[in-house]
Amino acid sequence: MSKPTTPAPTERSAPAPTGPSAGLTASGITKSYHRGIWPRRREVPVLRGADLTIGAGEVVGLVGENGSGKSTLMKILVGALAADAGTVTVSGRIGYCPQEPVLYERLTCDEHLELFGVAYGMDERAVSSGSEALYSTLGFDRWRTSQTAELSGGTRAKLNLAIALLADPEVLLLDEPYAGFDWDTYLRFWDLTAERRAAGRSVVVISHFVADEERFDRIVQLRDGRTVQ
Repeated sequence: MSKPTTPAPTERSAPAPTGPSAGLTASGITKSYHRGIWPRRREVPVLRGADLTIGAGEVVGLVGENGSGKSTLMKILVGALAADAGTVTVSGRIGYCPQEPVLYERLTCDEHLELFGVAYGMDERAVSSGSEALYSTLGFDRWRTSQTAELSGGTRAKLNLAIALLADPEVLLLDEPYAGFDWDTYLRFWDLTAERRAAGRSVVVISHFVADEERFDRIVQLRDGRTVQ
């Protein structure tokens, strides 16, 4: 999947693996928002030429202060938001786990996974087997027939992650994925991440800080609208 726009000159300051092994490549990403009303309306730049390349089988942390543009960059990478300039290329399927779960209050966990399975183009057997594995791995099987409105924040976060993982994407983008997780689920998350790395899948974790740097292959910082490491 490639989303070309008009490239802008950038300062490339976050070198990473390139070539056919790259699962995701973003180059020269810029994005500004307009604030205020006329005559005080102004343009506020958020991304000023961000570059990011994720190799196959890499676990990368993307960190930055609140308001640094991490979520904006994530939305551009998955195609939910258009960049002002730059290019994004993804090899294979991409999975996205937003910071705020996008769930339907009246649907059960099973119904969410069935719905998104159809959206991913999966057959019934693949949805069923994938769902069973995720219920077991993330430990929320007993909530499978519960409506989202009945779930705790932690269980909603598990469902949010399960939806992103259901189609076994080659590149998985996670925005503050373990907010609300208890310690056991946090450890399950990293076991799952290690399994994906071993299978050649790529994982990008966005957070305002990283506690366990040894779990990542690289840490990339987003600073002043540019990526550095």
